[in-house]
Amino acid sequence: MRAAVIQSNYLPWKGYFDVIQAVDLFVFYDDTQYTTRDWRNRNLIKTAHGPLWLTVPVMAGSRDLVIEQVEIAGREWAANHWKSLQHHYAAAPYLKPYREFFQHVYLEREWTHLSELNQFLIMHIAREFLGIQTRFMTSTALAAEGRQQARLLDVLGKVGATTYLSGPAARAYIDPAGFEAAGVALEYMDYGGYPEYAQFHPPFAHGMTVLDLLFHAGPAAPELIWGWRELRQRIPRAAQPLVIEDAR
Repeated sequence: MRAAVIQSNYLPWKGYFDVIQAVDLFVFYDDTQYTTRDWRNRNLIKTAHGPLWLTVPVMAGSRDLVIEQVEIAGREWAANHWKSLQHHYAAAPYLKPYREFFQHVYLEREWTHLSELNQFLIMHIAREFLGIQTRFMTSTALAAEGRQQARLLDVLGKVGATTYLSGPAARAYIDPAGFEAAGVALEYMDYGGYPEYAQFHPPFAHGMTVLDLLFHAGPAAPELIWGWRELRQRIPRAAQPLVIEDAR
């Protein structure tokens, strides 16, 4: 059983959903330390003036909490985020099919905790918009023990994972010997080679929120996140188009 264990992010980029699609079980690792100036409460959209942060404000003192304890500060941010999305993607060909859902999220729901908001958005986008069948759960339900890698391995042991899919940045601190001793195969996600699509405001940027892809490509989004790999395998190497690898 292949699993990934990652903190929830706000409107993650397409690579986050690539990981979700590639595993049998995705565990939200939200009972770990909240980090500031990170992807937990913000992400990027593309505008005529360059990338723009959409940031969910959190209560003071959040840096001393685990992610699931972090409370959202105020309510004005929600209407502002929806206003920004509508303004900057007004001409996008696929904004309309998603409008009702995001109006519900930003104008009709009241969110008190960051983790709840993040997980709701991620699971809905994965299942309803990208057709991903992966199972979800939270690490909180597992009462994991230990610290750092030992705690991660405890999570993997409790869910019965035989393979762990990690982001590539974790190579800097993961000890492969620990995974080998635990009987868990270690794999790293490769974010290279994503195709470009008809994105507003060149030059093209891969590291935007997944909404940038959804609003521009709509139902073709899954092919641009993971489906292109299968297509590439069927095309002779000499005939394959040149792609620009993501540096994020």
